[in-house]
Amino acid sequence: MKVQEIIESAKNIAVALNDIQAQQFCRYFELLTEWNQRINLTAIIDEQGVLLRHFIDSLTVLTVLPNSMQSLHVIDIGSGAGFPGIPLKIARNDLEVTLVDGTAKKLRFCDEVISQLGLHQIHTLQGRAEDLGHEPDHREYYDLVLARAVAPLPTLLEYLLPLAKIGGRCIAMKGSEAEAETTLAAHAITKLGGRLNQVAQVTLPGLPDKRALIVIDKIGSTPPVYPRPGGAPRNSPLG
Repeated sequence: MKVQEIIESAKNIAVALNDIQAQQFCRYFELLTEWNQRINLTAIIDEQGVLLRHFIDSLTVLTVLPNSMQSLHVIDIGSGAGFPGIPLKIARNDLEVTLVDGTAKKLRFCDEVISQLGLHQIHTLQGRAEDLGHEPDHREYYDLVLARAVAPLPTLLEYLLPLAKIGGRCIAMKGSEAEAETTLAAHAITKLGGRLNQVAQVTLPGLPDKRALIVIDKIGSTPPVYPRPGGAPRNSPLG
C-alpha cells in the first residue's frame, strides 16, 4: 500500500491526509495482514479492498460531521478490527475514541495497532452495547456513536441512542437498503429520543456498491428501560 495512493483516495471523498497519516495507514495494513493469518479479522485482505472498503469507507463518516464538531467523545460499537474508529482517529487526532467489541482477540489486535501507530486518547473496551447503555459512565455520554454493519437499524438504534448525549449524534453505516431500513426504524428513532438528520449516500471511488450514512440527532433522553436486556432488541425490534 503506497502513501500517495492513500492520500489520493482520501482526497476523492474530500478528506485531507498528510504523509505521516498515510504512513500510519500503511502500517495498519501491514498489521492487519500479519494478524489476519492467525485470527479471523476480515475476509477482505487485498490492498485495494482494504484501502477502499475499510479505510476510505471508515473515513466517509467525516463527510457528515460539521466543522464545528471538534474534540468529540466517540464510541465505535462492534469495532472488530478497528473500523471505523481507528481510521477516524488517524485522520482526526482531536477525537477521543472508545472501541467496543465482544471479542477479546480482536481488541488485542486493536491495542497493538494503537501502540504501533503511537495513537493517544483511544482505547478498547470489551463489552456489549446493551450493557454499556445502562452504565452511568457511558449512558448518554458520547458526542458521536458509530456502528458499521452491526444489526438492522431498528435493533441497532436501541444499542446506539442510549449512549449518545442530548445534542450528540449517531451514525449507522449501511448499504443499499439504508432508505428502507430508515423507514422501518421511524418509530424506534422517536421512541429512543432521536430525530433523523439525513441519509447521506456515499460513493467510494472505483466501487459499484451502494453505501449510505444514516445520521440521527439525539434530541431527548432515552427512556430508562432501553436498551432492553436478554436479546430483546434483536428478537423484538421496536417497530
